[in-house]
Amino acid sequence: MKKFLPVFFISCLFLMAFQCEDDTIATQESEQEALNISKKAIEDLAATSICNENTTCKYIALGSKPCGGPWSYLVYSTSINVEKLENMVETYNKKESDFNKKWGAISDCMFVTPPTSIKCENNTCIVIY
Repeated sequence: MKKFLPVFFISCLFLMAFQCEDDTIATQESEQEALNISKKAIEDLAATSICNENTTCKYIALGSKPCGGPWSYLVYSTSINVEKLENMVETYNKKESDFNKKWGAISDCMFVTPPTSIKCENNTCIVIY
C-alpha cells in the first residue's frame, strides 16, 4: 500500500494540472450581457449631454447589424467628452460585429437612416423628422 500512495498522489497532481475545464470560456449569453452593459454605459454618457448656444448637437451610428450598418443613431451634444464617447462607440460596434460573426447572429437587414436634422430644444438634442 505504501508503494501505491506516491503513484496515486502524483497521478492526482497530474490530472489536476491538466484539467480540461476552462473558466475563461465566454458563452453567448455572457458576451451578450457584456455588450448590453457597454451599450448602457454609452447611452448613459450621451444622456448626460446638454445643449445650448455653446454646444453643438451631433449623432453617431450605434451598433452593428449582422447584415451591415448600425442598429440606430445616438444623438448627443458636445457638452460631454466627445472623444471618449466616440471611442466607446467604436469599441462597442467592433465587439458587436465580432459577436455577430462568432455566434451567427441574424437581423431584419433593414437600413436605418441617419437623422436628417437635429436641434436643441429645452437643453436636449432632438431629432427632427
